[in-house]
Amino acid sequence: MKKFLSFLLVSLVMNVALAQLQLNGAGATFPYVIYSKWFDEYQKKTGIQFNYQSIGSGGGIKQVIEGTVDFGATDGPMKDEQLAEAKAKQGTDVLHIPTVMGAVVAMYNVPEIGTDLKLTPDVLAEIFLGKITKWNDAKIAASNTGRTLPDKAIVVVHRSDGSGTTYIFVDYLSKVSDEWKSKVGVGTSVNWPIGLGGKGNEGVAGQVKQIEGSIGYVELAYAVMNNLPYASLKNKAGNFVSPSLESVTAAAMNEAKKMPEDLRVSITDAGGKDSYPISGFTWLLVYKDQKDEVKAKAIVNFLRWAFKEGQAFAPGLYYAPLPKEVITLNEKKIASITYKGKPIK
Repeated sequence: MKKFLSFLLVSLVMNVALAQLQLNGAGATFPYVIYSKWFDEYQKKTGIQFNYQSIGSGGGIKQVIEGTVDFGATDGPMKDEQLAEAKAKQGTDVLHIPTVMGAVVAMYNVPEIGTDLKLTPDVLAEIFLGKITKWNDAKIAASNTGRTLPDKAIVVVHRSDGSGTTYIFVDYLSKVSDEWKSKVGVGTSVNWPIGLGGKGNEGVAGQVKQIEGSIGYVELAYAVMNNLPYASLKNKAGNFVSPSLESVTAAAMNEAKKMPEDLRVSITDAGGKDSYPISGFTWLLVYKDQKDEVKAKAIVNFLRWAFKEGQAFAPGLYYAPLPKEVITLNEKKIASITYKGKPIK
C-alpha cells in the first residue's frame, strides 16, 4: 500500500510540474507557422508552455551546441563537426527528428508577369549569381513563350541570417549548377554574389512585397500569407512543377527510401515526374540524454503527440505531413531518448 501511495504521490507531483512547465527552443523560421500552431494546441491540451524564438537555423544550432535551450530547430542538418562540438560541450548526442516537409519557393513581385512564371534550374542559378539581370532576358523568355516580359531590373533578395531555408535553397542550386557549387557552395550562410538581405523568412517576404522587380526565396506558407506569386520550376524529370503538398510529398517519397540512420538527408532535386525540386525536411534538435526528468518527459510526450495528432494540422498551413515510413523511424528515435541513461516512460 505504501509503495502504491508513493507512486501516486510521485505521479501527482510530476503531473503538476508538467502543467507548470515552460520549454525553451530556438531556430528555424521555415516551420514557425506550424510550430506556433502545435505549441498553442499542445498548451491547451497539457498546460505546458513553449517559448520558441524564430531566429533562423544557424542560431538554433548555435544555442543547441551551447546548451542554452531545451531543443533547437533547423532546416539544414547539423554538420559532423557541429555534432561533435555539441557532444563535447553537453555530454550527449543531438538527435535530428524530422517534423514536417515544406517547399522553398522563388517568390517574385513583377505585376507585369502575373502568376505562373516558369524557371529552369540554370536560369534560377544565374539570377542569384547576378548573371541574369533583367526580367526580359532571353533565357527567361525561352520558358515563358507567349508572355510579354518587362524590361525591368531584377532585384535579388536573400537571407541575411544563418538559415535552414538558405541551406535547402543553395543545396539545390549546388546540385543543378556547377558554377554555384564552385563559387558559392552550400551552408546555412553563404557569401551571396548579389542582392539585398532580409532577416528570417518574414524579412525576405517583406522585402519582396515592398520592391517591384524583386525575387527571393521563402517557405511556401510565407508566399501564400503575403499574397505574392511564386515560380514553377523545371524538375529533374524535365517537367515544370508548382510547389504544393502533393509535389513535396512526391519528392520525399522518392528519397525517403534512402534515409540514413541519423535521419539527416537532402531531398532537393529529387527524381520523379511530379517532384517539386526545392523540397526539404525540417528537424527538431533534441538531446539524446536529458538532464531534467520533467522536461525530458514533456519533450518525449510532445514529440509523440506531434506525430500522432499534430501532423493533421500540416496541410492547412501549407506543409506536407511526413510519410508513414519516416514517422516509424521517428518513433524509434524518440524511444532512444533517455534521462541519465534510462528510458523515458
